[in-house]
Amino acid sequence: YRCDDFVVNDTKMGLVQRVREHLQNLENSAFSADRHRKRKLMESSPLNNKYLKVNGGTTAICATGLRNLGNTCFMNAILQSLSNIHQFCCYFKELPAVELRSGKTAGRRTYHTRSQGDNSVSLVEEFRKTLCALWQGSQAAFCPESLFYVIWKIMPNFRGYQQQDAHEFMRYLLDHLHLELQRSYNGMTTSFISPDSSSISSSSKCCINGVSTVVTNIFGGILQNEVNCLICGTESRKFDPFLDLSLDIPSQFRNKRSKNQDNGPVCTLRDCLRSFTDLEELDETELYMCHKCKKRQKSTKKFWIQKLPKVLCLHLKRFHWTAYLRNKIDTYVEFPLRGLDMKCFLLEPENSGPESCLYDLAAVVVHHGSGVGSGHYTAYATHEGRWFHFNDSTVTLTEEEAVMKAKAYILFYVERQTKSGSGTKL
Repeated sequence: YRCDDFVVNDTKMGLVQRVREHLQNLENSAFSADRHRKRKLMESSPLNNKYLKVNGGTTAICATGLRNLGNTCFMNAILQSLSNIHQFCCYFKELPAVELRSGKTAGRRTYHTRSQGDNSVSLVEEFRKTLCALWQGSQAAFCPESLFYVIWKIMPNFRGYQQQDAHEFMRYLLDHLHLELQRSYNGMTTSFISPDSSSISSSSKCCINGVSTVVTNIFGGILQNEVNCLICGTESRKFDPFLDLSLDIPSQFRNKRSKNQDNGPVCTLRDCLRSFTDLEELDETELYMCHKCKKRQKSTKKFWIQKLPKVLCLHLKRFHWTAYLRNKIDTYVEFPLRGLDMKCFLLEPENSGPESCLYDLAAVVVHHGSGVGSGHYTAYATHEGRWFHFNDSTVTLTEEEAVMKAKAYILFYVERQTKSGSGTKL
């Protein structure tokens, strides 16, 4: 940490690197033979959850899992979720490949075991490679090793192999992708900014740290924050860009609910959204500095959504501090798979079309366990009309009922594009 370097045990002759290359060749050979054996086994085996009946025949899932590199399920769940957000994923997959090395090392696998300078690693490039490896069906599981070591390089918070918070990782990932896309890419002068950014007016553009990119163009929305002084009535308004909304689970629903126990009404996503946007009085630790009264006064606060994003990311705040521990709120929150209606939370709903505020679920990240530093992350996501469960290297087809029973931690809703079909509104 002191010198921003990695510790390696290698000789001056680079013998460890030679062993790595030899083992990689053996792994590739073994993988080819194993894939051949699996193909023969699948041809003679009955239908299983890796295949789906279509018109009397069978079709392969073609989904690829992600290997766990040591408590990296938090990363795998986020990557699989983002890979199933079509517009976002396609943008990166269509970027031109960038070769970071040249000369004798060109075409050989990179092991990011030492600090190589900011110009030698690219989060965008490794993210692109990972997305391209998914949904090809060419391998049972992809090892995101190169991406993970780039993350270690540019995000020191995630160095090591301890369990991390998936939401915190997602925010760091999106923020760094946004910043790197703004900068020149591998020496090129052109930044990979969002193709739609020129058509967005300056008043509604979600500019986080500068010009808009594909990150802010897809995930970016704008909140209006209204604060009213309870003494003189002065109102203060400001606009805050966001990439996701962190929602509290209302206190009346925080008792743990077992599968067969009825403890009262079920908490819904609408309850969480209403709690986020409802008028509230700020407590003594958050007194508002009133410019008219010239001192801190009691005040109220209310959020409105001024601009909805194309992909609405909702984070349920399941972890909270009590005394010296960070506990988990294990409450089940009911959420819709289709037709999430956000119109009632808009600042100016009259300016929106009848279906412009409807969202359909694309992915769900679930935390299994009791604490943020332990447990396990998996993800559910929909791809071409089918739901899949991503559990590190294992990918299985699943039913909508299983998704709806999940205790969601992060929800990804995609803006509905077509006007046909009627979904159940939230």
